[in-house]
Amino acid sequence: MDLLERDDELAALGRLLAESAAGGRVAVVSGEAGAGKSALAAAFAEAAGPRAHVVWGACDPLLTPRALGPLHDIARALGGRLRDRIADAPRGEVFDLFLTALDRPPQAARPVVVLEDLHWADEATLDMVAFLGRRLALCRALLFITYRDDEIAPDHRLRTVLAGLPRDRTRRVSLPPLSAAAVAELTRRAGRDATDVHAVTGGNPLLVTEVLAARTEGVPPTVRDLVLSRLATLDEPARDVARLVSVVPAYTSAELLAGRAAAVDACLAGGILGAKGDGVAFRHELLRRAVEESLSPVRRMALHAEVLAALTARPGVDPARLVHHAHHAADAEAVRRWAPVAARRAAAVGAYRQAAAHYATALPLLAGHPPADRADLLEEYASASYHGGLSAESIEAWRQALALREQLADPLGVGGDLRWVSRLLWWNGRPDEARAAAWRAVQVLEAVPPGRELAAAYSNLSQLFMLAGELPEAISWGRRALELALLTGDRDTELHAMVNIGSARWNAGDRAGIAELERAHELAAAAGLDDHAGRALVNLATSAVDACDFATAESTFDRMVAFLAARDLDGYTRHVLGHRARLELFRGDWRAALDDAEQALAGPPVPGPSLVPATAVRLTVRARLGESGLLDEARDAADRAYRGGEIQFVGPAAVLLAELYWLAGDDERAAAEARRGLAVAERGGRQAGQAWFLGELAFWLWRCGVLDAPPPGAAEPYRLVIAGEWQRAAAWWRERGCPYPEAEALSAGDPAAALRIYDRLGAVPAARRLRATLRERGLPVPRGPRPATAADPTGLTGRQREVLALLAEGLSNAGIAARLTLSAKTVDHHVSAVLAKLGVSTRGQAAAAAHRLNIGSSPHVPGTGDS
Repeated sequence: MDLLERDDELAALGRLLAESAAGGRVAVVSGEAGAGKSALAAAFAEAAGPRAHVVWGACDPLLTPRALGPLHDIARALGGRLRDRIADAPRGEVFDLFLTALDRPPQAARPVVVLEDLHWADEATLDMVAFLGRRLALCRALLFITYRDDEIAPDHRLRTVLAGLPRDRTRRVSLPPLSAAAVAELTRRAGRDATDVHAVTGGNPLLVTEVLAARTEGVPPTVRDLVLSRLATLDEPARDVARLVSVVPAYTSAELLAGRAAAVDACLAGGILGAKGDGVAFRHELLRRAVEESLSPVRRMALHAEVLAALTARPGVDPARLVHHAHHAADAEAVRRWAPVAARRAAAVGAYRQAAAHYATALPLLAGHPPADRADLLEEYASASYHGGLSAESIEAWRQALALREQLADPLGVGGDLRWVSRLLWWNGRPDEARAAAWRAVQVLEAVPPGRELAAAYSNLSQLFMLAGELPEAISWGRRALELALLTGDRDTELHAMVNIGSARWNAGDRAGIAELERAHELAAAAGLDDHAGRALVNLATSAVDACDFATAESTFDRMVAFLAARDLDGYTRHVLGHRARLELFRGDWRAALDDAEQALAGPPVPGPSLVPATAVRLTVRARLGESGLLDEARDAADRAYRGGEIQFVGPAAVLLAELYWLAGDDERAAAEARRGLAVAERGGRQAGQAWFLGELAFWLWRCGVLDAPPPGAAEPYRLVIAGEWQRAAAWWRERGCPYPEAEALSAGDPAAALRIYDRLGAVPAARRLRATLRERGLPVPRGPRPATAADPTGLTGRQREVLALLAEGLSNAGIAARLTLSAKTVDHHVSAVLAKLGVSTRGQAAAAAHRLNIGSSPHVPGTGDS
């Protein structure tokens, strides 16, 4: 296969294949539709020859994607236990079987797994890619991924998955359009005189190919015109085959085309269709869609109905395909039949968003069905939505199911639905409503003989008390849950209650709670209940950070992140990374803190306040390094925290705002934010971090000149500095390796020592404010770092240097956001800050400055040991 202007890409892929003999590698190929991604994969496979064993899997543009669709394609090709078990085995077993199938001796043909069109992937397929990425060292295979980079938003989960692939094992290939010279060469080879081909097609390889294959004068202006002009050259039976194939994403099997061999051959000979698998397909999705969209609604529905009838008669067809054709055929009965089947299959392998989409397709068609059936389906939809992160949809579905259960006078169903509603309300930052629903669940279930449902309701109430810092109540209700769970043999609730009790005791300062959490973790891990095992470690470590028990936090983080990653508990991992970032912030390791915070925030949006700590760390580091324009994002985080009302979230948000305002010289607003947060800390229940947030917020009030004495219960180092014992406070922080808080304490009595720490860390705003204070008081001002030896003469933060480097490459703000997995709003702030610090007004001037300053290498964060 001869591809123009793709030699460099093929050579790089060849090297990657060779390297995979020493451990897995990933090729990520991106480009617009028609850029030649599939052609590059095919050319690579052809060039690799016997050195590679290539298997192909593709994502399809169905109404709702097939769960693990590409892996089903691959399993058929690989055979063995993977093929035999993929339909029925648990997802973890399927992934392990796939990994085993990819591990071959170094001298054998290298497995190459081509995953095409991941922009259409279901959740479970993306989980599979993340799973393989974390285990590349365990197999000697090349993972070849393609996707359309112009069809995924900056917050699309595929970007997060790709960002999580190990950088040293991954090669990204972006396919540009063909140059005018390449298009001219192709027109010459085709014997055509089409001087305007490049201008019309923009160098898109697919469009160039179609233009040159069209038997018309001039250049048709659209893909639709191109395809229809070629269809016009066929006879009517061949056109009918092309129309039928156009309503079938992926490919059309030979069985669906029985009795039409001559017409199929005519389509193949005319280049309209190509052979694929055991059937035929359009050579590109753009071409298929162009034909499908040219059909009248009546003909399109009739063709979908024809395909649906044929597929329904065949065993083993993926129900997602049946739902797709039933929906487009307007066959309500078929949708009612197959959508729940497809939803349950998707949920079983973790494709929860796809499961929710199938349920959402079916539910409007069940209006006349018995209430019990509708309640069952609503509960399944609610559960899938919850696990898929669709919180608003989940709450509404649970409430609809609850109304039906109440109508049916089903107390067990009512109690169970109330418990779920309670849990979701808490996740959405509505703790008062969550508590009310939890109490109702207990009341309803206590009116019937006790069972597992009541044990779960008790444990849910215990957890809400624990999260609110009402620790005696948490322990009391947790013990009731534990007793009933043991009586009913409910291992799940038993472990949930154990984690609640251990967490409450640890938050109360009782170190026996640590042993209880460790025990709960061990029992849950042994039972394969990974969620409880992960939650036990998460609560142990995060409470340790809240209490500034750095030794306990560090020892737990060291094993926890590996445990969570090995079990693909991504939600817990993101939460934990935000808290590890807090620990690193205390330690003065700002680069690590930024990396962890960015990774925590890079995934899909999460309702409620759970990621507020990560946001607070990210903004704190950037502010301490001199970045401005952060207040809007900080206020958004504070709004989420205050809606939840819990000090574990309010504390970081209030401290963040107080520090941002203080660094900006606005002591009045800094004090107001500290006072607002302090009110929550003082009225809240007892938690591990309460004394620390109480002390830190009081410290900001003292620093702003509106507090003279430490409040009762303030943590030791803050109590000491407010009481005038700044030397002891500084020593406390120094002994624990926390330089920035040490400098804050030293600034009360030894400004020269404080400035040395600030300057070493690159904490320009704090140092500038302290020097200004000394000048106002007529005191000597220690000299700052010389410009020639300053950590970064531009004053840019590490992240700003990254943004500038990408800006110099010509990327738009959206492109920068996609590359760095940041929000567009965050990138807007970064770009504005970069222009301001460089003293320029345009992106072009900033790019010129970047080249002049040789910015384009890895970013540098002062105070991280790489200065």
